[in-house]
Amino acid sequence: MQIGIFTKVFPRSSLELTLDAVQATGLRCVQFNMENAGLATMPDGIPVELVTRIRDAVAARGLILSSLQGTFNMSHPDPEHRRTGLRRLRLLAEVCAPLRTSILAICIGTRDPENMWHSHPDNGTAEAWRDMTACVREAVRMAEEMNVTLALEPEVTNIVDGPRAARRLLDEIGSPRLKITMDAANLFHAGDLPRMAEVLDQAFALLGRDIVLAHAKDILHDGDAGHEPAGHGLLDYDRYVALLKGCGFPGPLLLHGLAEDQVDGCVSFLRGKVGRRD
Repeated sequence: MQIGIFTKVFPRSSLELTLDAVQATGLRCVQFNMENAGLATMPDGIPVELVTRIRDAVAARGLILSSLQGTFNMSHPDPEHRRTGLRRLRLLAEVCAPLRTSILAICIGTRDPENMWHSHPDNGTAEAWRDMTACVREAVRMAEEMNVTLALEPEVTNIVDGPRAARRLLDEIGSPRLKITMDAANLFHAGDLPRMAEVLDQAFALLGRDIVLAHAKDILHDGDAGHEPAGHGLLDYDRYVALLKGCGFPGPLLLHGLAEDQVDGCVSFLRGKVGRRD
């Protein structure tokens, strides 16, 4: 199984310095954020020359751009916000092929108008589900046109707040261009931590065949997404990695939610669990 990392872990003054820092870790796979190339995560324009620069810089260092970050609030209560997000997502989808990747990591989001990772009382309403699925359908049509895959991430604070909701959405959309980012630290509702094995097993039973990305971070308490570095919390990584392997997932298992000075320790921890050097 390949281990990778988010480029945003390495804030640098240039794209090249960021990728140098990634290369120095010994990891090869990255989830790339356009902020590391001097743009917004969801930019309003991507210059052709910048795409070439990113592609060449990644290749020169022997790295693999496993995915692009394309996160905006697909459940935002304002339709214009969703339309703007879709327009920006299209721009990212258009550069996937020249950047030699095919996966866009997306965020289903929440009705909170300020923070797409905060819970909101309206998340469980029929209207919220309707608006979200309409946005996802439009994004999937674009993904089918561009030959890219959208990887959604179940998260306890989002409208898609767990494996059952994610399975429902995948089945309603019914497209092979909509898949899953698995982050085990995001699956535990209040009171669920004592049931860790059951929660993890159910998540993989429902979603294992659709996982195209996986995240590596950790959790200290349930009822919210985990925010701890991998190996610094309560997540059963032996079971998590075994379940990933059991469904045939080859990687990348992407580190995030950590400071740069924690990278070496977290990489060693994951390599110990995965059982090979990447």
